[in-house]
Amino acid sequence: MNEIINRLKKVRKGAMFIIEAPSGTGKGTVAKEILKNDSNIKWSVSVTTRPPRPGEVDGVDYYFVTDEQYNEFLKQDAFYEYVDSQYGARYGTLRSEVDSFINVGQDVLFDMDWAGCRQMRKKAGDDVVTIYLLPPSIKELRERLVKRGTDSPEVIEKRMGIILEKLSHWDEFDYVIVNVDLDETVKKIQKIISGERMKRVRQVGMKGFVNELIKEASNP
Repeated sequence: MNEIINRLKKVRKGAMFIIEAPSGTGKGTVAKEILKNDSNIKWSVSVTTRPPRPGEVDGVDYYFVTDEQYNEFLKQDAFYEYVDSQYGARYGTLRSEVDSFINVGQDVLFDMDWAGCRQMRKKAGDDVVTIYLLPPSIKELRERLVKRGTDSPEVIEKRMGIILEKLSHWDEFDYVIVNVDLDETVKKIQKIISGERMKRVRQVGMKGFVNELIKEASNP
């Protein structure tokens, strides 16, 4: 029995799980918990043209590239999605990086906005699963931004100013969760991941297994 289970695991196709949320909703913390507790899901490392910040490691936090390298990736259609940041840098998700995981049955986790989700879904179709996290209230969202102490008052106001635009895209996502309690939110996402892994479209080796059952049933 264990041999059968292990064989089916090896022939499952991985999925791309995208988490989106307004700043301060807690998606970064949620993502870290998911990665910590599930060895079969990997973090998507993006390409960026901005320079590394103190402590950042190439290939771990981002793949740091020049504008010339980035332009070459564009010419080769090497990105699943890409975006020009309002702050000047450019970012992209490499197909080769993601496919190296999903083609061997590993899942990939992304922190991506609604525009990136649209691009991903257009190019990857059923391989993409999108999850939107909502805050309990706008008041609490502001309090979380203030308490985390990483942004100036000006940046906080800028983040608050784009909340309406972000919220207007919530209904484009497959799953929607209100992040009231971290542990409960993580459990809900873990259930989503488990369910998506069992979908027929991802169990690419199941056809062969079922054919074996049919052959066995036909020759009792």
